[in-house]
Amino acid sequence: MKWIITPRSVTVLKYLQIQIGKFLNQQIKYYFSLSYYHPMISEQQFQNELNIIIQNGMREDIGTGDYSSLACIPSDAKGKAKLLVKDKGIIAGVEFAKQVLENVDPTLQLDIFILDGETVKPGDVVFQVSGSSHSILRAERLLLNSMQRMSAIATKTNQYVKLLEGTNTQILDTRKTTPGFRACEKWAVKIGGGVNHRFALYDMIMLKDNHNDFAGGISKAITKTKDYLKENQLNLKIIVEARNLAEIKEILQNEGVDRILIDNFNFEDTKAAVALIGEKCQTESSGNINEQTIRQYAECGVNFISSGALTHSIYNMDLSLKAF
Repeated sequence: MKWIITPRSVTVLKYLQIQIGKFLNQQIKYYFSLSYYHPMISEQQFQNELNIIIQNGMREDIGTGDYSSLACIPSDAKGKAKLLVKDKGIIAGVEFAKQVLENVDPTLQLDIFILDGETVKPGDVVFQVSGSSHSILRAERLLLNSMQRMSAIATKTNQYVKLLEGTNTQILDTRKTTPGFRACEKWAVKIGGGVNHRFALYDMIMLKDNHNDFAGGISKAITKTKDYLKENQLNLKIIVEARNLAEIKEILQNEGVDRILIDNFNFEDTKAAVALIGEKCQTESSGNINEQTIRQYAECGVNFISSGALTHSIYNMDLSLKAF
């Protein structure tokens, strides 16, 4: 068989190449969007947290019944709805929305067009869902509330990640999350390109100023902590907070510290702290670090910068679920 290459066939081949590239890119993003579990706790434990969020959200919203839908829509009615973007940023919560819909009604059909972690703009349709009208309406509020907040967190995290490009510093979240919604908010940080800090009080030791003061000092706090971990056969990393360079020096006199939290230091003292610590342990800056200062703190040489603002100072992305 003889193949004849025409200008039209070249155009078609280029089009196919672009479409295949887009498909492969989507599959890669989809794979990584599934890797949502926190590194300090197991995948199953993280999934349990998500299940609790869904169950509690549905209990809170539906209660004894969705009487608005029951009153005016036939029980066997079928419908379709699309998730419409009205803002720009990074979409997050698509996979969580899938879990919400499956929990409400496993027979619902979900067609996803945009994956977690992709950039969106007003007018984009992330997915469409079809099936029982009652089921779609029952899932609507939990689905939207979650995705709006997760997308805002992913967007802000991604902004911080871009500000750190070219440095060796990674952005961390904190425990300053919405009560009862922590798993989703930490998932959103990962979708935005950030790194999860400890999930809770039980998966990492963090000796902050109050711990150290109540324990009688930094060295006593560290010694007691190491003894406690050994006695209880717990394998947890230890982070210790320092308020000044003198405390940095004291921490370094103790063995077994994995990271020093350089809290509320200025730029010059942060550089001095990093120089003192060297390769002895990891370094983390925190305390009122914002978009204007984050780059300069990273250039001081710290391994991590933690920011509560990723989860507590955001404005929800504008999304809506529209019937069609």
